[in-house]
Amino acid sequence: MEIVGKILIGLVAFIHLYIMWFEMFSWEVRGPKIFRSFSKDLFGKTKAMAANQGLYNGFLAAGLIWSLLISDENWADHVALFFLGCVAIAGIYGASTVEKKILFVQTVPAGLAILMVLLG
Repeated sequence: MEIVGKILIGLVAFIHLYIMWFEMFSWEVRGPKIFRSFSKDLFGKTKAMAANQGLYNGFLAAGLIWSLLISDENWADHVALFFLGCVAIAGIYGASTVEKKILFVQTVPAGLAILMVLLG
C-alpha cells in the first residue's frame, strides 16, 4: 500500500503541475478546450486571474513533491495528508462552482491517495 500511496501522490502532483502550466502559460490556448462551456472571449479577460490560480496549483504540487522527499515516514505522511486534503477540498469546491468533472480530476485521485496513505 505504501508504494501505491506514493505513486498516487506523484500522480496528484503531476496533475497539479499540468494545471499550473495551462493556467499560467496556456490559458488562452488550452483553457477553451478544457472549459468548453465558457465563452471564448472570457479567456483573454481572465488570463491574469488564471495565472494566479495556476500559481496556487503549483504550490500544491510542490507540497506533494516535498512529502515524497521527506525521509521520516510519519512526517512525510502528515505533509502529504495536508496537501492532499487541500487538493480534495479545492476539487469539491471547484466541482460545485465551476464544473463537475473537477471532482473526478482532483478530488477522486486525492481521496484515493489519502486512503492509501492512511492504510500504508
